[in-house]
Amino acid sequence: MKKHNFSAGPCILPEEVLQKASEAVINFNDDNLSLIEISHRSKPFVDVIEKARSLALELLGLENKGYEALFLHGGASTQFLMTAYNLLDKKAAYLNTGTWSSKAIKEALLFGELVEVASSKDKNFNYIPKNYDIPSDIDYFHCTSNNTIYGTQMKSFPETSAPLICDMSSDIFSRQLDFSKFDLIYAGAQKNMGPAGATLVIVKKDILGKVERNIPSMLNYQIHIEKDSMFNTPSVFAVYVSMLTLQWLKDLGGIPFIEKINEKKSALLYSEIDRNPLFKGIVNEEDRSHMNATFTIENDTLAKKFNSMWQEANINGLHGHRSVGGYRASMYNALPLYSVQALVDVMQELERQA
Repeated sequence: MKKHNFSAGPCILPEEVLQKASEAVINFNDDNLSLIEISHRSKPFVDVIEKARSLALELLGLENKGYEALFLHGGASTQFLMTAYNLLDKKAAYLNTGTWSSKAIKEALLFGELVEVASSKDKNFNYIPKNYDIPSDIDYFHCTSNNTIYGTQMKSFPETSAPLICDMSSDIFSRQLDFSKFDLIYAGAQKNMGPAGATLVIVKKDILGKVERNIPSMLNYQIHIEKDSMFNTPSVFAVYVSMLTLQWLKDLGGIPFIEKINEKKSALLYSEIDRNPLFKGIVNEEDRSHMNATFTIENDTLAKKFNSMWQEANINGLHGHRSVGGYRASMYNALPLYSVQALVDVMQELERQA
């Protein structure tokens, strides 16, 4: 029996996607060749990456709106650098909501002046700052939509006349937003879209080409756009599985459909966390993530018993990040509702036995 996989990343993937991907590794398109040994410039794979890019724009409602979709290397960590390399001319503004935005700030400081408009570091990032001012004389504003480590999620985004840049690595394609508000979105595939090895970048072309510095080819968005995401050998397998996952999502009914499922999953778990006296949520209720629920057990003497119980219930990946502790249940798109119910059943059984 497959385990209930609450891993924060690499993430759970749909069973049918895993099946198709495994078949393609042996025999892709019935050509008696493996997906991972054919030329990345052959028509079969060019068709794959073009479909993946097209599906990404379609699901986000950004077709024919001046955006390009790219599949690149290096994860979000490289995007911390690339966004500043391509966009930061004089000054940028950043919202600091956790480890990943802190890392993004560190990289951007190499290229110009930064304004940290607000931070939740004072309470170990257990909330999303509100009511902050964004300067008008900036090249862009950067934020992180969902924080896997701490379990917080931005429920709304600020209005600004500057380009809006967002790291959506852990909640892209999980909820409906007006994605046209964003000028650049990036996301590591391994959180909600595919295996590790590819990074999706959605960029509005008209924000590029405005910095005076010379940009290395591998870090230049314009070159990757000109080369149709094929400037160098792409992560063939990761792109293919991402394409399958995006097609799976489209066939289900797209983001509107999966958002309803995600809301049911998070509501089920958070309701139990709030009801059960043995557990306590870590973050402010209004900022709770639908993707990553973080919580602690109130009586440390019960932790060993709880750990044993959820592991015996075929549950995987529930330990919290080392910087937060406790537990973290990651409920990405492909996690079924019955897996959340399995966790809730264990929590209730612990309460009965306590």
